[in-house]
Amino acid sequence: MARPSTAAEEGTFLESLMDTNLYSMGAYFSDQHPDLVEQVIGESEAIEEDGLVGYAEEHDLSLEQCFQTLLTGLAVRYYKAVAA
Repeated sequence: MARPSTAAEEGTFLESLMDTNLYSMGAYFSDQHPDLVEQVIGESEAIEEDGLVGYAEEHDLSLEQCFQTLLTGLAVRYYKAVAA
């Protein structure tokens, strides 16, 4: 049976989540472009649903552009989830 974690253990775990490139990327984007946060999240979710190739073809974008948007959206969502 697993033992309950202590507040110190949980604090250490949360700190470790903040020490990632994904978290830093999401924090940077959110700080620099607060007006675009919801837009990039929505677009990344659409890319997830359609797939990189499908979304790129439908919106006349390169795969690299789609991947960067997808990764940025994931980073912002990760940042928001951890920082909340």
